[in-house]
Amino acid sequence: MAEETMSAFFSDKPVYRFAPSPNGLLHLGHALSALLNHDMARTANGRFLLRIEDIDLARCTPEFEQAIYRDLAWLGLDWERPVRRQSEHFGTYHAALDRLTEMGLVYPAFMTRGDVKAAVAAYEADGNVWPRDPDGSPIYPEDDRHRSETERQQLIARGLRHAHRLDMRKALDLVGHPLAWTETGDGGRGQIPADPAAWGDVILSRSDAPSSYHLSVTVDDAAQGITHVVRGLDLFEATAVHRLLQELLDLPEPLYHHHRVVLGKDGRKLAKSEGSTGLAALRDQGLLPGDIRRMVGL
Repeated sequence: MAEETMSAFFSDKPVYRFAPSPNGLLHLGHALSALLNHDMARTANGRFLLRIEDIDLARCTPEFEQAIYRDLAWLGLDWERPVRRQSEHFGTYHAALDRLTEMGLVYPAFMTRGDVKAAVAAYEADGNVWPRDPDGSPIYPEDDRHRSETERQQLIARGLRHAHRLDMRKALDLVGHPLAWTETGDGGRGQIPADPAAWGDVILSRSDAPSSYHLSVTVDDAAQGITHVVRGLDLFEATAVHRLLQELLDLPEPLYHHHRVVLGKDGRKLAKSEGSTGLAALRDQGLLPGDIRRMVGL
């Protein structure tokens, strides 16, 4: 399959997408997002696309992918074919990463999770507070960002595994103006100020994955001509990073609609490990698609 160019297309119809990862079975939270995308596309006389986000080859399986198709068909959803699968577009993500690298915005990051944890623990042992990103994870230390090019090449030559991270400060300096996105969902309405710096130097690729979620979802949305991104509020803050990447790569800006997240009995976001909320389990119990709609508040 020929890889796309980085120039996106937009059709004359609004385009929505549901983009699950085949690393587990779909649950009620996925049902809400899929149904909303499908319903909003139909109401707007638009297009509804399905994207399989299988960038994580270690956890994603063909069995889970087939289960996604079964569950969505059972819900009564119909989507355009062929389905875009991320594992078929690694070259597209590499091209985007290369472009950012040529702009001087990417550096190799050698610290492991253990290294970061140790650095944070040592810093906070004296009563300091290490900065966290919106998800609560520690911001990546600055050590690798300040390495010389000679030292970086020496470490790579030694075979040290590394990720590629975006130099957030350089990226924001290059953009040179405040960022925002247009929101129509539960997180607010109108122009939402974007603060990508809150995430620190985000990962763009890892040694075990050719692309990060941030990079691949931004590239995919542009390649598919997505005009409306409808997804859960758990990704609300991440939109700031996506807006930055869109600016850097000269990609179109979709409209965003972040919807409420379906919570479990413990008040926390549903997980794929919770079988009781899985669509397949609920179907086996005799529930119908209309029951699922009512359960998610539709």
